[in-house]
Amino acid sequence: MPGQAPGREAAGLPGRFAPTVGRPDAQSLATAPSGPGHQQDISSTTDIPSQWVPSPEHGYGAPDDAFGSGAAAHTGDATADGEGAAPAEAGGRPGIPVQRDGRAVHGPRRPATPAAAATTAPGASTAATPDAHAHAHAHEQAEAHAHAQAATTRRVARRAVKAIGFCAAVTAGTMLLLRGNEALTGLATAPAAPSAAKAPAVPAAAPDPGRVVQIVAHPDDDLYFMNPELRHSLSAGTGHSITSVYLTSGEADGVNAGAAGRASARPDKRAYAEARQNGIRAAYAKMATGDRTSAWRRTSVPTRGGGRAEVDVLVARPEVHLVWLQLREAGTVHAEAPDSLRGLWDGKAPRLESVLASGSPVTEPYAYSRDDLVRTLAGILDRYRPTTVRIQDPTPGRTPATGRFTDHQDHFYGARFAQAALAAYAAEVKGRPHFAVQNYLGYSNGSLPGTLDPQTSADKLDIMDVYAWVDRENHCGSSAGCGDLKVADHPAGNNWTSTINHARGSGTSWLASDRQHGLWAFQVLDGQVALWHRAGPIGPWSGPHLLPGTGMDPGVSTVTLPDGRIAAFATRTTLGEQPSDYRREVVYAVQRAPGAREFGAWQSLGTPEASDADRTSDISAPAVSADGTGRLAAYVRDGGHTLRGREQRADGTWGPWEAHGGAGLLGTPVAAADAAGRRMVFAATAASVTAWAQPAPGAPLGPATPTGLPQTALPLTADAREGGVRLWLRKPGSGDVRTALATTTPDGTPAVRGLTDLGGLQGFGAVAAGGHVLAARSAGGHLGAELGEGRPWERSPLLFVGDPSAAVTGNGTTVNLAVMGLDARLYATSSPDTPKAYLTPWQPIGPSNTGQAQP
Repeated sequence: MPGQAPGREAAGLPGRFAPTVGRPDAQSLATAPSGPGHQQDISSTTDIPSQWVPSPEHGYGAPDDAFGSGAAAHTGDATADGEGAAPAEAGGRPGIPVQRDGRAVHGPRRPATPAAAATTAPGASTAATPDAHAHAHAHEQAEAHAHAQAATTRRVARRAVKAIGFCAAVTAGTMLLLRGNEALTGLATAPAAPSAAKAPAVPAAAPDPGRVVQIVAHPDDDLYFMNPELRHSLSAGTGHSITSVYLTSGEADGVNAGAAGRASARPDKRAYAEARQNGIRAAYAKMATGDRTSAWRRTSVPTRGGGRAEVDVLVARPEVHLVWLQLREAGTVHAEAPDSLRGLWDGKAPRLESVLASGSPVTEPYAYSRDDLVRTLAGILDRYRPTTVRIQDPTPGRTPATGRFTDHQDHFYGARFAQAALAAYAAEVKGRPHFAVQNYLGYSNGSLPGTLDPQTSADKLDIMDVYAWVDRENHCGSSAGCGDLKVADHPAGNNWTSTINHARGSGTSWLASDRQHGLWAFQVLDGQVALWHRAGPIGPWSGPHLLPGTGMDPGVSTVTLPDGRIAAFATRTTLGEQPSDYRREVVYAVQRAPGAREFGAWQSLGTPEASDADRTSDISAPAVSADGTGRLAAYVRDGGHTLRGREQRADGTWGPWEAHGGAGLLGTPVAAADAAGRRMVFAATAASVTAWAQPAPGAPLGPATPTGLPQTALPLTADAREGGVRLWLRKPGSGDVRTALATTTPDGTPAVRGLTDLGGLQGFGAVAAGGHVLAARSAGGHLGAELGEGRPWERSPLLFVGDPSAAVTGNGTTVNLAVMGLDARLYATSSPDTPKAYLTPWQPIGPSNTGQAQP
């Protein structure tokens, strides 16, 4: 509820769904199993031996207990049937890099042979062959995309990366790209600005790389749906801590074979789970070190839920961890399966059993209740103390025509377990660092315009080739296989290697200015809206200050009211006491007075969705705008892919949710008011963009109108300028930026003209626009700023969450930019709004996010 102090009930975890996750006392610590199949622990004081665990400042917290269990880790030695003899896969078969007593042991190694990239004709699609029994993504694709055409060839265009300006060797992570827009020269006149700096800006200090934890349902969900951001984190160099947690074993039907070999293959679920693990280890090793055979150390650690987890540490990069919980998967995309994450969440299965990979050091089976799994995940979060958490989309919706989920049930129920664990961790673990959350779309990516340029797509596909073991070379020496052959027939999936989309937090209106030329930034940390403030044009920054109220989803939109106060809009998720209580709703809070740090309590606008069971609470973040009368309106894309909105009445109360039509809307809509005060709303579809407009301020929103714009990648940006509303879009398949101006005809119909290709950016995500400066994520870590004709691209090593935001201050003379780093700190810079200006050095705002108590 608004205003509650963080706690179990405030976090949406009352009753039996509220496990305690603070550091437990001695009685609550897990005890390492003993008996057959368990060797003596290799360390008596640490769960992951200290020689493989970086010190706390490198991102792992105190290495005194794994997942809060207090018991020591041990290397497992079990046969495939769990009886205790050293297995072939874990015990040193030729070619397997394993660890024994803290030492890397290698058998004969064959050189890794990356599969040669094939090519696909432009416009051709690659899809999976249907298979009704297996869960592996080749089979998931079949259920989710039954009508996709299997490609006869797979060719990916390789494009040389053009050197841009002075080629600086910088972090190869996902970074911020700032570009001056010469194409708009003459469309708007920039006011006079202070003199610019004389040299390109560089960061004042190297940014903290942060600590990233990813939680996914299956092996390969991270490779398909979180890459290239995963690869950027891994390739950014040592010190970039990343841990991936896999909830299920992904055992499917146990057949590790493509379509041609299925008839003769023998089902073995434990061996298939091991093969998928081998594929993941090879893919991560390839991304992190360039060598898919780079050694891993596999250990077994106790969890807070009473089971054990396998933890794999990459020896050459010990800040890279894989955590395997090895629970049973659903085995079906849509159909109800009680023994699944969905059944566990809904209470139809009291406990969910493990399916242990044949080579896992975890040798004794276990089962988790719902509370056990939440407690286990919260313990993992406590162990790694992340500053960024990546999870899948917990509200993917249903296909309107069939009513089927648009994503695999394991994906979004796994994301809900992650939400519950994050809420518990935030409420009960003290002294931890702040953390941000990023959500990712799953299967629906295949039906959306591609966001990645050809080279990035090719790189992503190369990693899938490693995971899928397309060359069949036995580089791992495992009898289970070195990868997932179900995926090998179609490693691109349903065009999943050509795209990535954030499910939430994709807006660019979270930075706002005030009448005193100050700045206000709003992001979500720890499930609460965090606020930073800069007083005046040159005053000091303060923050982050967490506004009361928990359960806030990533992504905040702001609007300035006629009296100068700022209103912040977001969505809030309530987990509820019962599974049917899960709810996502639109909320807003208003500044108590202009310039005040205090905001009123969060007020709910509810949701246009009838229930969670209806369409999985699938609404977008709100698009918010005030028209010329000063009245607010909030619009969302609903679970039926139409536009719904609530508008403020003259007396300040809100009207009901109204249907505004549109069809096949995607992502989050955007809104802004033109110079006449008429509100305009835009939403992308698979083929174009749809628009709505008020015929006059205060009038109802007009009908959905086609814009005639070409297909665009998600998301959109809208900014009031030049008398109308300017749109910023990404070109599919390249990430280059386009822009067009939207105006309203005399009869109130929206019209869009002047589509201009700005080129050059690549990358994906929303484009922040402020004055002459554009800011956006770039492809492959290439990062720069072109702030004047003939100027070289500047570069910044920032890796970040969500999208950047821009705000203009000083009566239009200064452009301010902000971004949330992977270390969950705000970073800010500014520039005079002139074509020849330079950015000031990027500055981190507030204290270092080390996990100490913040004032």
